[in-house]
Amino acid sequence: MNTDLLYIMSAAYLGITVFLGYLGYRHTKSSKDYMIAGGNVHPVLMSLAYGSTFISTSAIVGFGGAAGVYGMSLLWLTVFNIFVGIFVAFVFFGVKTRQLAQELQVKTFPEFLGARFASPFIRKFSAAMICLTMPLYAAAVMIGGARYMEEALQMDYVTALTIFAVIVLAYVFFGGLRGVIYTDALQGIIMFIGMAALVIFTYSLLGGVTTAHLKLEALRNMVPQAMIAKGHMGFTAMPAFGSELWWFVISTLVLGVGIGVLAQPQLAVRFMTVSSAKGIYNGLGVGAVFILFMTGVAFTVGALSNVYFVEHGGKLALAATAAGGTAPNIDKIIPLFITLAMPEWLRYIFLFTLLSAAMSTLSGQFHIISTSISYDLNPKKGASDAQTLMLARIGTLLGFLLTLALALYLPAGIIAIATALFFGMCTAVFLPIYAAALYWPRITPSGAMYSMITATVVYAGLVFFVHEKEAGIFGLCSRLFGANTLGVTPWTYIDPLVIALPVSAIVLIAASLLTQPAVEAAVAEEL
Repeated sequence: MNTDLLYIMSAAYLGITVFLGYLGYRHTKSSKDYMIAGGNVHPVLMSLAYGSTFISTSAIVGFGGAAGVYGMSLLWLTVFNIFVGIFVAFVFFGVKTRQLAQELQVKTFPEFLGARFASPFIRKFSAAMICLTMPLYAAAVMIGGARYMEEALQMDYVTALTIFAVIVLAYVFFGGLRGVIYTDALQGIIMFIGMAALVIFTYSLLGGVTTAHLKLEALRNMVPQAMIAKGHMGFTAMPAFGSELWWFVISTLVLGVGIGVLAQPQLAVRFMTVSSAKGIYNGLGVGAVFILFMTGVAFTVGALSNVYFVEHGGKLALAATAAGGTAPNIDKIIPLFITLAMPEWLRYIFLFTLLSAAMSTLSGQFHIISTSISYDLNPKKGASDAQTLMLARIGTLLGFLLTLALALYLPAGIIAIATALFFGMCTAVFLPIYAAALYWPRITPSGAMYSMITATVVYAGLVFFVHEKEAGIFGLCSRLFGANTLGVTPWTYIDPLVIALPVSAIVLIAASLLTQPAVEAAVAEEL
């Protein structure tokens, strides 16, 4: 290991990051600066911050590792990420969100929903959901960064996790959203360079684009029989239609994350940081190209890593992670491939790519946790900007401690599952009322409230008691009923979002139609 090169690159990276965090600190003079960066961010900075917050180590390490198991089928998630996560999000959600947020004079996503429906309950319920569920996603991101440091630097996992988490905490704690956006833009550039270098070297290593894909296609005969029985059709094909793997790839990974991005609170608030709708349109192209390189490269390299591991050890990617008698770990596929296959300088570049991906996402997550605690759940907010800033930083610390505890507790191979779980919950709870808040004037506060509560209960019930992957991880069903799941096939592997989202939308429409202004007052009195 060339430690001198690593130390020089680390010093430069951390020095620039600290400097940008300091700039954010210097320009954070009010709660508006801390929460929405003053509302005058350049559109290119906003797009880079949006993209780098959107793409994290869970996308590169977790979903890249999933591509190492399920193959090129995950590229459908890239299609959804660009069309839904960028085009639809910017054009149909971003512009209206910025406009309505300015009219309502709001600074956070829960405040946006609460003000739109004139409902303190909706605001506090939204903030509470963010505080309770966001640390799960943040933990998945944190695990991804620490796993790569563990492999690339031969470092103890707990040590890597601690070092990584403290660096993120420092600049979010002081810089607020200004510091976050400044560093996100830098990290977005580093991520783009790192992923471009990774895909070029991968294809070069495997004999070129055509040769690499032909080699991957030839590995179809090596797919384990247990995976074939679940629908695996090879690494260059979709799983068999309607099979267990097809439902997992489509309903959990592609739909859960591809659509779920629209209802991400930490991304929605980015639209509030620009001064005009034109700024959002101007950032559209930058965001689309960025997401194409981030997810497209990660999923392609993840699938192609199988070729490398077979040629250099006779094993598929997942089996190759079980060195030394340890259990196979899907989260180690990308870190192990980079560590073994890439030149040393590129390993270091990719180290900072992953650190950038994780830090940019974690900073946005910790930021929205802090504002939810200090601003949306705080009944005494507004006494002074100084008090609000102090409480926001305390909220950041609380979110950090909860995230760190989860990162230490969660089992191996959890990154993609935890990410999809958070995205699914946000989609079921927030997306129907968020879309209706922008486009359906007849929605009522009661309709929104019943929709959110119903979605939460249905989604949580399916996760804890029906969907086998999550029910087995949490263990609540096993402790109460002595079985991993109470469901029957195919519902044990169809993602809870497939049920919870339509139920949430139906309740929203029905409850709103039943509680139009003529009867709304009577309902409010009963509640």
